[in-house]
Amino acid sequence: MKIIGIGNAIVDVLCKVSDEFLIKHSLTKSTMKLIDEHEFKKLLSYLKVEETISGGSVANSIVGLSQLGNDVGFIGKVNDDNLGQKYEDGLVKEKVKYLYQKKVESLPTGTCLILITPDSERTMCTFLGTAGKINENDINQNDISKSSITFLEGYLWDEGEPKKAFDKAINLSKKVAMSLSDLFCVERHKESFLNLAKNNLDIIFANEQEILSLINKKSFNEAISFCKQIKKNIVITRGEKGAIAIKDGKLFECTAKKGLKIIDLTGAGDLFAAGYLHGVINNLSTEESLQRGTDLSSKIIQKIGARI
Repeated sequence: MKIIGIGNAIVDVLCKVSDEFLIKHSLTKSTMKLIDEHEFKKLLSYLKVEETISGGSVANSIVGLSQLGNDVGFIGKVNDDNLGQKYEDGLVKEKVKYLYQKKVESLPTGTCLILITPDSERTMCTFLGTAGKINENDINQNDISKSSITFLEGYLWDEGEPKKAFDKAINLSKKVAMSLSDLFCVERHKESFLNLAKNNLDIIFANEQEILSLINKKSFNEAISFCKQIKKNIVITRGEKGAIAIKDGKLFECTAKKGLKIIDLTGAGDLFAAGYLHGVINNLSTEESLQRGTDLSSKIIQKIGARI
């Protein structure tokens, strides 16, 4: 198997909202907020659902990799309930090997409200449910050791037990990639993420805000200097400024595509990572890998949802 992803198995519920809706419910645009089941149901009662999809950040990337013809798998925890079955069916339909044996859990399958404002930005309210309870017993040594790359999701660091799952997966992996996931996520776990970046990860995905937060700097040039110093493969997306990769101390750049009709930014980072990792596992150059990431993210932002 080329790549195994480990992340939150979340059913995405896509809804269009106004900026006023976010203000009324004290939500910060373009961020992810963890909520409980009561708050989830309350918010949902005010909304019209556009679409329901098997989601989760790394799962979206893994589906993208599968659509590009790669042999991939995913580990993410769901309950043996209606949404859990829908989640598994959604991955299997996309030819992703679902490597978790679901069983009856005390918490339901995780769900994420993706609130899309008129400017195409997405604000996420996530009820993790059982997704955040993944632990080391859910990580199969045989699966991980046979994979070329393990791709980890920064969002999972938000809970206790998943850290043990991360440690086990990292120790068993040939190569480890990770997405920093979200600015608030980085702020909460800065010390842990910085330690991972320096000592455990081979490939790191971040946007400009996340990398600056990680190193407590304001200048992007300082971020580039940091990335060169730690000698990892660090990939940074910058929206309309394009994307860069720093590998072996060298800087590679790719410009953003122009003239796109942007509808929804939900899967931009996830699909960028898919395109870049496709390049890595198929021995493309760093420049070609950046271009693949840019191509995929350009496609996804012109439709609703995070699946091409």
